[in-house]
Parts: sequence; structure tokens; C-alpha cells
Amino acid sequence: MNTTEKSEQLNLDNLRKQVSEIRTRGAAETPGDRPGGMNIYARQIAEQFRETNQSPSIIVGQYRLFEFLSLLAFGLAILLFGTSDNHPFLSKGVVTLALCGLAIAFLQIADAYQIPVLRSPHHYLHRILGAWAAAFAVMVIALIPFDINNIYSLPLLGLWFAAGAGFLLVARLLFAYGIRHWARNGVMERRAVIVGGGEPAKELIRALEHQPDNDIRICGIFDDRGEKRSPIMVAGYPKLGTVAELVEFARLVRIDMLIIALPISAEDRILQLLKMLWVLPVDIRLAAHANKLRFRPRAYSHVGAVPMLDIFNKPIRDWDGVAKRIFDIFFSVVALALVWPIMLGAAIAVKATSRGPVFFMQKRHGFNNEIINVFKFRSMYTHMSDPSARNAVTKNDPRVTPVGRFIRKTSIDELPQLFNVLLGSLSLVGPRPHAVLAASHNRTYADVVEGYFARHRVKPGVTGWAQINGWRGEIDSDDKIKFRTAYDLYYIENWSLLFDLKILFLTPFRLLNTENAY
Repeated sequence: MNTTEKSEQLNLDNLRKQVSEIRTRGAAETPGDRPGGMNIYARQIAEQFRETNQSPSIIVGQYRLFEFLSLLAFGLAILLFGTSDNHPFLSKGVVTLALCGLAIAFLQIADAYQIPVLRSPHHYLHRILGAWAAAFAVMVIALIPFDINNIYSLPLLGLWFAAGAGFLLVARLLFAYGIRHWARNGVMERRAVIVGGGEPAKELIRALEHQPDNDIRICGIFDDRGEKRSPIMVAGYPKLGTVAELVEFARLVRIDMLIIALPISAEDRILQLLKMLWVLPVDIRLAAHANKLRFRPRAYSHVGAVPMLDIFNKPIRDWDGVAKRIFDIFFSVVALALVWPIMLGAAIAVKATSRGPVFFMQKRHGFNNEIINVFKFRSMYTHMSDPSARNAVTKNDPRVTPVGRFIRKTSIDELPQLFNVLLGSLSLVGPRPHAVLAASHNRTYADVVEGYFARHRVKPGVTGWAQINGWRGEIDSDDKIKFRTAYDLYYIENWSLLFDLKILFLTPFRLLNTENAY
């Protein structure tokens, strides 16, 4: 390794070390979260990308399930003809199910669910038919000791093989047409923003556009440098504004990826950008196509053949998000079935003891810093209510009704948020959403905690890791919001369904501690 390569290796090692420190400390300054917004032109461009897109992995996953169910349907339909009365339908159905599972597994092993294969199936017929044939061969060999004719007759087995092969070919040709159509219409794409302009950005864009199966839609370029070093148009794409404006832009548009088009040697500049951008729920990549230094293949991810160095990954992405949504719906329905008598009693008590509505709605920060309406049982006198939460509730607060004091201590006032979960604005488990104007000593939480908005990279929750560790109730010091944020960031970095289940299970027990709940 020559001197230049050693220098770049050292720069990369330093960069990764400092990125790790950013994760750990939450040390991120976010000018884009301060008042100011973005320019009119960038806002107009953002309106063009308002519609939600589908990630390729979600669509491919849905197609994989479709193939499995279709092959299973073919097999079960053939069973209706009957092959032998000696074996019950159940045993034949199990064999059919196993064969379909094997077929999908072999197709996966053969990389037959990669986008290039799905876009051009006629170029990969050997993979598709080979995987289908291999599944049959394994199943036939496995059934030989059990006398295969007692389960499937060979003619009907051959019929199923031919029918399944024909289906795979026809379905994949139609799906290939669908992929190309969705790519043209922006339904299936990964939206990216280039950070940094000039020649490096131009080379990156050209490299991406020359990919035959490119699914990247470049939404624009953001750069703090002036026109002399970073022209307003790069490779046909406009520079939409500064990096601070990018933070606001990414909250209006469903961005999947930020690609930093700077050399690894620009370590200080890259770190400055990361401190501003890591609060966003997106993948952050460092383009590595122009760097002379080459690392081991595992160090890179790729967009087509364009190498990228992974800096930050979007938390709870794609199928993890689907699994978490199913988790939320199932357990919120179970919770409502269990606690509806308590909710009914609370509603009657609130209505009977003070004037005003039963429910209280408050605007809070949601996913990606969006503003959401959160439901609660009303716990304050109507004429003293504080929808903005500018003045936090304190011990023996005169604004709180007697019933309100009880339901706040027991967290019964939070139960209507189960409806927020069903509507999709909240998750059961996640960082607790704070009111938009919530403050500590007349300073907003974002002013108190560096990197505060990074807790909005996932959907907020009814309960969370901070709450079951004792950080609930009044925030009367800067340290309390700092500790809450630290616990929230730990949850985001270590999320799993088992972690959610643990938090959900511990919540009722930890609510018995009402020391800080007023």
C-alpha cells in the first residue's frame, strides 16, 4: 500500500470512528430543524415527490409470496384428481406444501429474485427452470422410500411440473413488464438526493445512469458551496439549496437515500454533513466509485455496480416495518379488548366531574418530525388546558382535575392512544411523542439536546424504553430530557420485535411506580 492509499485508509478509519461517536453521544447539530425552512424552488420540486413510492424489496417480497401461493394452488388443484385412496389428503397436502417451499428456497439461492433477473427473465431461464427442477428432484428422491406412487402418481407429478414451469415463465414475463412500467411511473424506485456538487457529483450521476437496471430516482442536489465550486446544474439535475434546506426537503419528500459525493479525504467536511443529516430516517451512503483505494468487497454496498460505503442505515425498514405494523395492530386490538371497561369508566368519570369534552387532542411530533394529533382522556379543567404543553404539568398543579390526577398517575389518560396506533400515527412501542412546543426552562428540547430530532427517525410509541426505565412524567431539568433522548436513541439502534415485546410486557409493572407522574 503506497503513501496515498495509507492516507486514505487512515482517513476512512478516522471517519468510521467519529461516526460511531456520533451514534453513541447523539452529538448532532441540526440547523435544518431551526426556523427558516427552504427556498420556494426546492419546495416546488418536493411537491412532485409527495406521493409514496414502494421499495423494490417490498414488491419483490410480495411477488415471492404470490409465486409460492400460486404454485401451491396448482399442486392442491392436481390433488383433487386423486392419486390413491391409501393416503389421506393431509399427507399429500404436506408434500405439496414442502415442495413449494423448496422451490421458493431454490429460486432464492439461484438469485432469481434479484431485480435484474426479474426485469429480464428470458435471459435467466436456466436459473428459473433449474431451481424448479431441483426442487422436484429433491422431493422425488425424498419420497422414494415411501413409495411415491402411493402419494403422487408419476403422470400427475409430471403434469404439475409442466404446469408450474409454464406458470413461472408466464408470470415472470408479465411481472417484468410490470417492473418496467412501475419504474417509468415512479411507483417502484429508490429516491436519492446527492449531497455535494461539482465534478464528483457529475461522475456519480453518470455512473448511476449508466446502470442497465437502475432503480434510483435522483430528486436533486444540495450543496453549501457557491456557484464557482458547485454549479447550479450538474449533469442535468438542479442544485436545490443548502444542506440545511435538505433537512426540511427530506421531511416533505419520501427520500430513501442520501449519497455524499465527496472524496474520503474530505473527512472534516463529511463529518460536518453527517452531524446535520443523521437525524433523518434515510440511508446515508458515501460514494466510493471515484476513490482510488479499494477495500475488500464486503466493505461496500452497491447501487448496481456503483460501490458505496455505508454510513447510516434507515432504522426499521421494509419488511421490518411491515412486521412491526402487524405487531402493533394485533396487540392494540388485544389491549382494547382487555381495557375497554377501564376506558369506559374513565370516560364517564371525566364527563361527570368537570365540564368539557371527554377526550383531549394535542399536536405532537411524529415520525420524521411530522405533526400528528394524539388522543388522551382530558385531565385538566377545560378553561385551563394547555394544548401547546408550553407549561409542563407539575406536582399539585391546579389545572388538573381530581379525576385527571388519578388517570395521569395511572397512565389511564394515555389509553385512547391505542386508537392512534390503529390509525397508524403511533406505534405501541417507540420514543414517546412530545408536544410541539414542549420546553425545559423556556428552551425547546431541540435546543437542550443535540441530536434530539434523531429520535423521530422511527414512529413514536405509546410506551417506550425510556418510560420503563423510569424516565416518565414531569421534565423539570435539562438532564431528564437528555436521558430520555439517550434511551430513545438506544432503542432505535437496537430495535427488534423481541425488544418491543419485552418493553410491552414490562410496561404494566413499571407503571406501578408513580413517583414522577402528576
